[in-house]
Amino acid sequence: MPIVRVALNVPVDTLFDYYAEHASQENIGLRVSVPFGKRQLAGIIMEVVANTEVTPEKLKTIQSIFTDNPPLPKKLLDLFTFCNQYYHHPIGMVIMNGLPAALRTTKPIKLQKDRSATWNNTQLHLTDAGKQIALSSIPKRQRIARSLLVRFQQADSIPGEAFKEDSSRIKQLIQQWRGLGWINTNAPHSAQDNTVIDSNIPTLTVEQNHAVNTILSTQNSYQVWLLHGITGSGKTEVYLRLIAAVLVQDKQTLVLVPEINLTPQLEAIFHNRFPYTNLISLHSGLNDTERLQGWLQAQTGEAKIILGTRLSIFTPLPNLGLIIVDEEHDHSFKQQDGLRYSARDLAIFRSKQVNIPIILGSATPSLESYHNAITGRYRVIQLTSRAIKNAALPTIQTIDTRIYKTFNGLSQPLLQALRTNLSEQQQSIIFINRRGYAPTLLCKSCTWTAACVRCSSRLVVHLRDKDLRCHYCGHQEHLPIHCPECGNQDLTPFGQGTQRVTETLSTYFPNARILRIDRDSTRRKDAWRSILQKIHKQEIDILVGTQILAKGHDFPNLSLIGILNSDNSLYSTDFRASERLFAQLMQISGRAGRSNNKGQVLIQTEFPDHPLYQALQRQNFDALAKNLLMERKIAGFPPYVHQAVLRAEAHRIETVIGFLNTAADLAKGYESIELFDPVPAQMLRLKGMERGHLLVQSASRKQLQIFLLQWQKQLSAVPTQKIRWVLDVDPVEL
Repeated sequence: MPIVRVALNVPVDTLFDYYAEHASQENIGLRVSVPFGKRQLAGIIMEVVANTEVTPEKLKTIQSIFTDNPPLPKKLLDLFTFCNQYYHHPIGMVIMNGLPAALRTTKPIKLQKDRSATWNNTQLHLTDAGKQIALSSIPKRQRIARSLLVRFQQADSIPGEAFKEDSSRIKQLIQQWRGLGWINTNAPHSAQDNTVIDSNIPTLTVEQNHAVNTILSTQNSYQVWLLHGITGSGKTEVYLRLIAAVLVQDKQTLVLVPEINLTPQLEAIFHNRFPYTNLISLHSGLNDTERLQGWLQAQTGEAKIILGTRLSIFTPLPNLGLIIVDEEHDHSFKQQDGLRYSARDLAIFRSKQVNIPIILGSATPSLESYHNAITGRYRVIQLTSRAIKNAALPTIQTIDTRIYKTFNGLSQPLLQALRTNLSEQQQSIIFINRRGYAPTLLCKSCTWTAACVRCSSRLVVHLRDKDLRCHYCGHQEHLPIHCPECGNQDLTPFGQGTQRVTETLSTYFPNARILRIDRDSTRRKDAWRSILQKIHKQEIDILVGTQILAKGHDFPNLSLIGILNSDNSLYSTDFRASERLFAQLMQISGRAGRSNNKGQVLIQTEFPDHPLYQALQRQNFDALAKNLLMERKIAGFPPYVHQAVLRAEAHRIETVIGFLNTAADLAKGYESIELFDPVPAQMLRLKGMERGHLLVQSASRKQLQIFLLQWQKQLSAVPTQKIRWVLDVDPVEL
C-alpha cells in the first residue's frame, strides 16, 4: 500500500507517514483528513513514497483525501518549503498559515451557489485548470464525478441543454466545479477581454514612460526593480501600464499593499481601468467564505489581478506574470507573530522562482532595498517630479515649540494656518500617531499613573467611553473617580491623542467639519470606504488621524498638514527609528498639494535643527539614506550584517533569562557568528507574559543559516515546559 507523507498543523518540524490506498504522485498537494492521537487533523500531502521508517504497527491509515479543490501547485509547495527552511518554522504550521481557514478543517469545502446562472443557451467546457484534473485523483467510489469528468474530457464543449434531464447530483457537481474554476460556461477566455476601456487615461510623463518601457524590456525574465518615486510622481500609473501589458499576455499580476485600508482605493482604480478583468482582493477584512472564493479564483487562473496584504503572497497563481510590492519599505510586510516572514522578501523569492520581474515601489525605500540598488543587486528607476502638471512638492516648515507654546498639542502658528486654509475652503490634516484621548492618566498629588495589569504599558484614556484601554493586549477598565493610591479626585489626562486633538479643534473651529480617523473609528466593515467618499466629496474640512492617513491616499483638495509629537521617535533605542520616522513624515507630507493646490506642511518640534528635519525640509531622501547607511556600517547593523533573534516568554523573567543563557552557551564556538548577551524585551511584560531576547548576527547570510539550523536542533532538545520560544530571522524590531 502506498505511503503518504503529510504536513500537519502541529509544532513539530516533520512530516507524518500514513497508509493511503490508491494514492499516487498526482495526489501531492491535496488536502487530507488523518488520525493524530485522539483527534482528526487536516493536512497536505507532500510526498507519496513506497517505504517508511515507521514500524507497521504504529502506521495509521489516512481517513480521506479531499478532491473538492485542486491540489496545491508544486511551486507553492516549494515556497512553503523555503519558508520552513529559511525562517525555521514547522512545515505544517507554515502551510496551514498560508491557507484559507476553510481549507484548514477536516470538512469538505462548501461554495456559494451561483443562482443567477443558467445553462440553456451556453456551452460548457473544461478550463485550463479543469484539463489538469486527473481521473485517478477522484476516488473510485465517486462514480458520478468520474463519469462526468470523462464526459467533459471526451468533448471540446457540451451544450447546457444536454444536462436538462440529468440528476440533481450531476447539476450540483457542475455548479461546484464552476465555483472551483474547472468548468466555464462562457466562451474560452481571450486576452482581448482585458482591453482597457477607461477614456481618462493620463498621458505619461517622460519619466513614467521611461520607467514603463525599461521594465517591459525584462517582462519575461527575473529582475528586481526599485521604483523610487517621490510622493505624487505617478507610481500607480506605472503599475497600471505594466499590468495592462501582462494582461495582454493573459497572465496574472499580484499586487501587495501594506495596509487593508489601501485596498478600497486601489481596487476602485484598477476596476475603472480594467472593467472586464476579474480582480480579487485578499485581506483580513474578508470573512472565511469570501477569502476562500477569491483564493480559489486565483488558483484556477480565473482571477487576473490579485490585490492583497502580506498573506496574499501564499496565494496559488498558476500563470503569474508580474509582482508589485507597493510601499515596499513598510514594516507591515513583516509578520510579527507565528511564522515571522517578510512578504516583500518572499515576493522576491517567488519572482525568481517563476522567472518574472518584480517592482518594489516607494518614495522612501527601506535601507536594505536602497543598499541593494546602489550596489547593483537591484535596478533602480527614479521618478523625481510630480505627475500632475503644475503640481509641486509641498513646502515643509518647522514650528519651534520652545518658542511657540502649545495648548492641548496645538500651537498658535498651526491654528492660524488652519484658519486660513478653512477660509480658502481647502482641506487639512492634523497628524498625530496616537489614538485615544490621552496616553496617560496621572495623579499630580502622588504621581500615580494608570498602568495595564498585563503589560508594561500605561493605559490610554478614552474619555468619550469613560474607560482606560491597553492598546497592546486590549485590557479595559472603567475610568477611576479617584486615585487608587492617595484618594485624590483630581486625576489629569496627560498628553494628546486623536480624540483630544479633535475635541480641541472643535472648540477653536466650531463650524468646521472635523473627522477623526484611527483604528477605533475605522473598525466597522466598509467604514474606511465611506470615509474616503466623504473626503473626495469635500464633506470634510479637517482630518485628524494616525498613520492610516499616511500611506498611498490621494486627496486632491488637501493643502495643509500639521504634524504633532513626532519628536518621540528621534532618540529611540531602536536603530531603525530614524528611518521609520523619515518615511512616515515623507509619506504624510506627500498627501498635500497633489493637484494644482499649493501644499504646506508644518511640523511642531523642539528640535528644528535636527538633521532628520533638515533633510525632510529639503526632501532629500538620498542624503539621509547615505548618512544612515554610513552609521550602520560603522555600528555593524543591517544591511551590512544579517540578524536573527531568539525570542522567549514565560510568567517570570528569571525563567526567560535562564533559558536564554542556556541558549547562549549552546551558541558559543561557532565561527562567523556574533553573539550578544540575553536581555529583557523593551516592553518587558506583554499580555501577561514576561519576555526577553537573544540577538545573533553574521556578515554571511549563509553562515547564519547554517548556524540557525544546528542551533534550533539543540534548542528543541532543551526542556521548556514553562517557556515559549521562537526564532525571528531578519527581525525589524528588537
